[in-house]
Amino acid sequence: MEIRNLGQSGLRVSSIGLGCNNFGGRIDEATTKVVIHRALDLGITLFDTADVYGERGGSEAEMGRILGDDRKRIVLATKFAAPMDDTDEKLGGSRQYIMAAVEDSLRRLKTDWIDLYQMHRTDPRTPIEETLRALDDLVRQGKVRYIGCSNFPAWQMTEAAWTARTNGLNGFVSCQDEFSLIHRAPEAELLPAARKLGFGLLPYFPLASGLLTGKYRRNTALPAGTRLAKTQRLADRYLTERNWEIAEKLADFAEARGRTMLELAFSWLLAQSPVASVIAGATRPEQLEQNVKAGGWRMTADELAEIDRISG
Repeated sequence: MEIRNLGQSGLRVSSIGLGCNNFGGRIDEATTKVVIHRALDLGITLFDTADVYGERGGSEAEMGRILGDDRKRIVLATKFAAPMDDTDEKLGGSRQYIMAAVEDSLRRLKTDWIDLYQMHRTDPRTPIEETLRALDDLVRQGKVRYIGCSNFPAWQMTEAAWTARTNGLNGFVSCQDEFSLIHRAPEAELLPAARKLGFGLLPYFPLASGLLTGKYRRNTALPAGTRLAKTQRLADRYLTERNWEIAEKLADFAEARGRTMLELAFSWLLAQSPVASVIAGATRPEQLEQNVKAGGWRMTADELAEIDRISG
């Protein structure tokens, strides 16, 4: 397993990370335990969750019960700011909320510190300086090692970096955003901003909700039980004519080189700067094994250029 620096921080993360959004909901605790232990065996060190995963708290709670002493072996990342109730009160980036949310996450995770505490989304109600001052306090208290953001546009990442720098505060070291061979919008502004600011990028949805796995075929019934078969809004978003065309051309590209679509999707992302680790969920240990193997293709400049012609 390749280990990379997360941006300009002191965090070292596995190039393939484990997305923990299936825990506490989509799979039961016994299966979660098997997946976590197999991830550790494979050398995966980045475990990425959020307070809202697993029906608000379930993912963190299961991880806290399962990890035990293994917690010290991993880079544990979680998030705050998304709604944790239906009253529009338990959310956002205010000092009052952050100080309560971090204690709740620490309790559920059964840990004294969080390696990477990420703001899950922007908060238009709270000045970024207030958010950063609260997070800076958590870093100084030792409850959080580093902080990151997720789903921030490039201009707000830049604003946050400037605010931290001019006020002598700990700033974000990473951004977590959707990025894949199907969704390449971040290349316009987000990636250049992240490189300039020294942020490490953690792409999520690397397989475009499964479209880049190769298991879907145009004009054919979707496999039962798959995400795109069960979630109509995702099917409407990803199963467009343009995306089908790109996916089919990418499949031909991979097949001509004796590679899988999974290898193409993960290895292409790992070739993009400043990607540090690709966040991928798993419901079975076999998926983890495939994910880890998929990150090993070192693409040539010609191959990368051809991919740009196909999906750029």
